Amino acid sequence: MKALVIAEHNNRDLKPSTLNTISAALKLNGDVHVLVAGQDVGSVIKSVSKIDSISRVLFCDDEIYKNFLAENFSDLILGIAKNYTHIMMPSSTFGKNIMPRVAASLDVPQISDIISVEDHETFKRPIYAGNAIATVKCMAPIKIITVRGTAFSLAEVSNGNVETEELSAGTDSGKTIFAKQELSKSDRPELTSAKIIISGGRGMQNGENFKMLEKVADKLGAAIGASRAAVDAGFVPNDWQVGQTGKIVAPDLYIAVGISGAIQHLAGIKDSKIIVAINKDEEAPIFQIADYGLVADLFQVLPELSEKL
Repeated sequence: MKALVIAEHNNRDLKPSTLNTISAALKLNGDVHVLVAGQDVGSVIKSVSKIDSISRVLFCDDEIYKNFLAENFSDLILGIAKNYTHIMMPSSTFGKNIMPRVAASLDVPQISDIISVEDHETFKRPIYAGNAIATVKCMAPIKIITVRGTAFSLAEVSNGNVETEELSAGTDSGKTIFAKQELSKSDRPELTSAKIIISGGRGMQNGENFKMLEKVADKLGAAIGASRAAVDAGFVPNDWQVGQTGKIVAPDLYIAVGISGAIQHLAGIKDSKIIVAINKDEEAPIFQIADYGLVADLFQVLPELSEKL
């Protein structure tokens, strides 16, 4: 077996989801190569080449890969796909954008959001919002896989010096044009990599009240999240959304404030090491999975918590 992991990055820094995906690939007990494509990605290549558990780093540094357009990126992958039995990417916006095109072009099924590698043909993935786990066996010659990063540990970055190989850039497909991107800037950690997350739900009542969460988050060095109900109500931006249709997280500590615990939200936080729930409704579903629960009015608890931290 030989697996190819497609690195997720921002042209400067390697995303932790890549390290999780490499850990999944290593469970296949074969060679693992990592592909880094983008523009001015020297720092990313350097980071990946330090992971001595992989066999080779492939890279392509060219302007047409700068913005990760699926048409250009998938063509690069397809050019080397026949050399591999498994092609793997994080189950993130990045992976979900590119992998379906790769799978369709190869005329093979995609195995999405795996949480376990049983053997080189058999994988486990959650279905029905995590209420059931499907065991999937794929006998396609090339297996196209997206990996739920929270289910795998981070591959260790050491002082390795893995062999690198440069690939020739393809041509711009011309099918899509990158117009612009608007990135929110924050001093807080990114949701998917944060060690501590505090999230608010519909119980926060309005966006202004999320400032109470911000005070606690600042003292804990935490990221801020939200339930889908809070996002749909317009309290906070949708990039704060945690859950099955938002971001899947697995922090050391997850604090749910004013979140009832809809099944879609629980599916996105179930891998958290410790879950703390604050809700005035003692029948709220969130208490069924919480390690610690506090039945209280959040408008009294949050100011007290912020004062004591």
